[in-house]
Amino acid sequence: MAAQLKICGLMQPPQAAAVAGLGANAIGVIAARRSARFLEPAQRPALWEAVAGTNPNCCRVLVVVNPSDSELESLRPEQGHQLLQLHGEETPERCQQLRDELGLPLWKALRIRSTADLQQAQAYSAVVDGLLLDAWSDSAHGGTGERLPLQWLQGFQPLLPWWLAGGLGPSNARSALEQLAQQGLSPTGLDASSGVEQAPGLKDLQLVEALIKAVHG
Repeated sequence: MAAQLKICGLMQPPQAAAVAGLGANAIGVIAARRSARFLEPAQRPALWEAVAGTNPNCCRVLVVVNPSDSELESLRPEQGHQLLQLHGEETPERCQQLRDELGLPLWKALRIRSTADLQQAQAYSAVVDGLLLDAWSDSAHGGTGERLPLQWLQGFQPLLPWWLAGGLGPSNARSALEQLAQQGLSPTGLDASSGVEQAPGLKDLQLVEALIKAVHG
């Protein structure tokens, strides 16, 4: 089965609708205030509505970093998202708390500094519904364009669906999938953000379309 594709860091409803219409399998919105792609809670429902109206099969993913209990109201599914992606230092225990409290499926991002970090996958297997592998960066929790050395993933066989992120775009997505296939690996999907942008939060729809063709074609 072809890898799925998530485009992350959308900020404008018309652009989010356009990306969904091009055939993205999932769209991500950033709920972490320190991110250049942060979207205020009040602006998110209109974006999700635009996505759902254009492509109801496109999964609506809200990306959070170490959410506090005071943020929980803005993370509830009534806001329009369908899935929560945890991109901070959330422990398995915190993941379980959030899952119980919010009633949403969860993905946990693992920021990989070395092959040893892949062992974290086991600890989360019972408390989240998917994993996202991203390259470690000291500067930010995600969206940096840093690439994960794919040879590190040799033998990675998680129990959960998993997505690969980190500097992916139309020029390298197909080769990344081919390299993984040579290692006997087949990710559920790829996650792209900076690799299809003109500026943070402003996507280049031609690059998005080229990426979708590269992955789905």
